[in-house]
Amino acid sequence: MDGWLLDVTRAEPADRAEGAFLISEHGRYGPGGRSDYAPDAPDDAVWVWRGDYP
Repeated sequence: MDGWLLDVTRAEPADRAEGAFLISEHGRYGPGGRSDYAPDAPDDAVWVWRGDYP
């Protein structure tokens, strides 16, 4: 998330395992686009960007 913080501690473990599409003004598609992030490892301590979507 390029330095942005997201609190996922209240999300269910199954939801955290799937990742999240976050509305982003800074992605490839500009305002209203979505950025896809998911856990990099099973412990889900670090999330990585997987792409941008309209």
